Amino acid sequence: MAAACAEMEPAAALPPSPPPPAEAPGSAELVCAQGRNLKAVLCQRCGSRVLLPGAATFARRELLLPAMRKKAAAAAAAGSGGDVVREHWLVRDMFSFENVGFTRDVGNVKFLVCADCEAGPIGWHCLDDKDSFYVALERVAHE
Repeated sequence: MAAACAEMEPAAALPPSPPPPAEAPGSAELVCAQGRNLKAVLCQRCGSRVLLPGAATFARRELLLPAMRKKAAAAAAAGSGGDVVREHWLVRDMFSFENVGFTRDVGNVKFLVCADCEAGPIGWHCLDDKDSFYVALERVAHE
């Protein structure tokens, strides 16, 4: 079953990385010196709060996420291409989320969606690793 997770990763998995350098556009103002999120993480579509400030750690890892759509369509389209996303918020405890939903299993992966409007996927979780939930920076808003 681990093969299903590997199929979702277009390149070798990179270990979580330190905060981005100051010249990295976009993500530098979102990460504190300890590598955690400075701002709340929100759904781009409805503004629902997904994570509180300080609840996640910045990580770089290449993951393939299906194109953004509602929950049922996101699960159905998992095998039909998508976007390679490299910058994420890494959450180690699923109870750190304020508001997130999960798709049905797609192989050995569950995709994260907004629990209010079901837009997503905003992130990725491999069932082999119970302590790693990735939220793509480019799929969420920050406040």
